[in-house]
Amino acid sequence: MRPKALPGRDEAYAELVRRYREDDEFADTVQRVASGLGLVVLAVDKSPGIVLAAVEESVFEIKMDEYARRTALANRQADRVLHGLAHLAAAALAFPRPDDLGNDSYVGRVSVDQVDGAVREASRVLSERVAGTEESDPESDAPQLEAVWRVWLRRPEATATKDGRAGESTTRGIVGKALRFLADQGFLHPVGTEGAYRTTARYQVQVRELAAQRAFDELLELGVLPAGTPEGTLRKEPASDV
Repeated sequence: MRPKALPGRDEAYAELVRRYREDDEFADTVQRVASGLGLVVLAVDKSPGIVLAAVEESVFEIKMDEYARRTALANRQADRVLHGLAHLAAAALAFPRPDDLGNDSYVGRVSVDQVDGAVREASRVLSERVAGTEESDPESDAPQLEAVWRVWLRRPEATATKDGRAGESTTRGIVGKALRFLADQGFLHPVGTEGAYRTTARYQVQVRELAAQRAFDELLELGVLPAGTPEGTLRKEPASDV
């Protein structure tokens, strides 16, 4: 329940993790208690510790109102979909290849500049796809995320405040809030220059779950997000004829 706590820094925590992995009866008890609290045990290992996810309507579920409060959203209705896209893009860019999600030693990198730049470029490409056509709105059977690029492009990339920071309603401001939230939850760790982060083992486990959701598939199916490295992409390769 303390997202930044790690077994490597807490002997009692490390012992509980060891016991969970070696004692089936104890593991079953932990899972039953978690279930009673509306939680699902996604993983238990010495690196991330116990990684939990809240089921719908659990008292531990972070609903939009709670997320808005934590991130101080200026306009909850207008910004929520943009924050959702920022989170999806961050996950896709942090783990650009399927093997990255399966490799427990992999550490991804993501930054405000990278996420905002990738989504803005994706929005530009999607805008060009419909330029000069009769399409004024996405087709009814188009992925829901295809409509979001219009909203993203209407937002300025950055508008400096008096203290030099990006305005909260700008796309850079939205991405910055989303990544700081992930860091507060123990999913990212700030590194180097401001706005840059490395992934944690907890985040890798969570993204594995996210990759199975429809919204993540839609983001990849748009075919416009670049891979984080030139070696690959999370998009599924077509089946071989051989």
